[in-house]
Amino acid sequence: MMYHYAHQGVPLDHAEAAKWYRKAADQGNAPAQARLGLMYFRGQGVPRDYVQAYKWNTLAAASLPEGDPLRQTASLARDMAAQQLMPGQIAEAQKLAREWRSTIQKGKLPPAR
Repeated sequence: MMYHYAHQGVPLDHAEAAKWYRKAADQGNAPAQARLGLMYFRGQGVPRDYVQAYKWNTLAAASLPEGDPLRQTASLARDMAAQQLMPGQIAEAQKLAREWRSTIQKGKLPPAR
């Protein structure tokens, strides 16, 4: 997270932040999923990808507790990503989220990127 916010003399590096958020997101860390989804939505440190933004924000919104401001942010970002997608792309993002959940539920981590 320090790469994303440039704490304690560490330079701001969105690509490095995205790398670490991805590692945490792949392990089921919902806050990291939300932040990674926002990075995909904004194209910060990763190429702008509304399908990936939708996927990660869907996963985060489903996992974060009711009333958590980050859950609200993830839900809003997911809905904003959906506005940029065609129905087939939304279906693809939903499929990717289901596949990710299935992989995690089987006790396997998604392949490293």
